[in-house]
Amino acid sequence: MKEERHVIWSNYGLDYEDWRDDLEAEYPDLSENERISLMYEINGDYLDDERANLNVQLSQPILVVGDLGLWNGRRMGYKEIPSGNIRDCLYSDTDYSTWYVDRLGDLRCDAIHHDGTNFYLYRVYKDSASPSQIELLKEKLYRGIATRADITRVTRRLGDDIAKVYGFSIPRQRQAVAMER
Repeated sequence: MKEERHVIWSNYGLDYEDWRDDLEAEYPDLSENERISLMYEINGDYLDDERANLNVQLSQPILVVGDLGLWNGRRMGYKEIPSGNIRDCLYSDTDYSTWYVDRLGDLRCDAIHHDGTNFYLYRVYKDSASPSQIELLKEKLYRGIATRADITRVTRRLGDDIAKVYGFSIPRQRQAVAMER
């Protein structure tokens, strides 16, 4: 089964053939290498557009859970985005990044760098999460023992907020469906 995901932005695997006709028509005097460079520049500008689209302010900070590919192996880690604004998720210092909403409605990023690939999961703290619950989750993440259940107990997915911006649908969460019954 093919994983359904809604790509927000990517600079991985850009194919000049997909851009060729438009770039040749718009910039006939440039060499192919110059047009390829321009393709990357234009695609980079699209990331700023997506940040503007996703200027969505949430009521809590965003938790970024990282499965990090380091030179000495894989490690789990986390950081917080204190602003609580979804646009601030769209920053990376890696060579290639792809941000997308997965079939579970989670915002994710696959970020490729010289040592490997980092996989990021972005979640916002639930308004009902207590400071002690948040600290316990961060402790479990730090120790590398957090489970999906630990994460979903204290946070909620961002896909619902993102889907409203772009107009796509994602499956409803089982918990929300069960609560409506």
